[in-house]
Amino acid sequence: MSTHALASLNGIRKRFGGIAALDGFDLAVKRGELLALLGPNGAGKSTAISILLGLHAPDAGSAQLFGHAPQEIAGRRRIGVMMQEVALPGVLRPRELIAQAAAYYPTPYDVDAVIARLQLREVANRPYGKLSGGQKRQVQFALAICGRPELLFLDEPTVGMDVQAREALWKVIRELLHESCSIVLTTHYLEEAEALADRVAVMARGRLVTTGTVEEIRAHVSRKQVSFSSTLSAEFMRGWPEVMTLENERGRMQITTRSAEALLIKLFREDPALADIEVRRAGLAEAFNELTTQVASEKEEARP
Repeated sequence: MSTHALASLNGIRKRFGGIAALDGFDLAVKRGELLALLGPNGAGKSTAISILLGLHAPDAGSAQLFGHAPQEIAGRRRIGVMMQEVALPGVLRPRELIAQAAAYYPTPYDVDAVIARLQLREVANRPYGKLSGGQKRQVQFALAICGRPELLFLDEPTVGMDVQAREALWKVIRELLHESCSIVLTTHYLEEAEALADRVAVMARGRLVTTGTVEEIRAHVSRKQVSFSSTLSAEFMRGWPEVMTLENERGRMQITTRSAEALLIKLFREDPALADIEVRRAGLAEAFNELTTQVASEKEEARP
């Protein structure tokens, strides 16, 4: 394991019956970063996290948490975990749940400080079972961070939250990073990864497709969005070889293309009055879709 990695998976293979969940998967979590682990449903994200947490053993390969096996208690006391599926006693109150969880850690945060930080004062003494879905997720986040973890695992943390609660949680996540907490985030909200991640790891079909900063991931995709105002009709442009997709909203066109320069030359030739031109690189969502679709296509082609 790299001396800079807090946790790592090396050559991990894991099968469930006839299904290969992980197929030679590698991952390293560096100190001080937020690593967003992205992949379509069935990519193996949950299995990878479960092995790092010591909940599953790999069939092959090695997993390390702070230089030790993930099952060892010394490493487990240095992490916090917020899973997507959580069952907590409905009769207990958030304050009681947080105090109980904090007691397992050697240097936890003060319970009242955690409640204040996550704006839980109004619900701190209500039965957990009476809380809304978004409030329950906030309490689960509180349980994950109350032990002052060095490494925090967040699995779809903002599912069920409204916009304000999501932004408040993002704020705390950024604060934790400044406090030297490293974070592994799995999310279906690609804008969440784009807003928070220092590094992104894209996986598909149990393998690591690529890893890098958001900008580096976006650079893998050659597509660009070209938007403009024109007197040309959408029907006239749809047949052009440079046009992948075309949308027309009240006369403003948006074209997805792999050949932005060639497209612009043709547009100016056909419409010298072309105006309001904007060229935008693919976002993380477009990059993610293209990278994972490419892996799926290659897998299909490899079949005998």
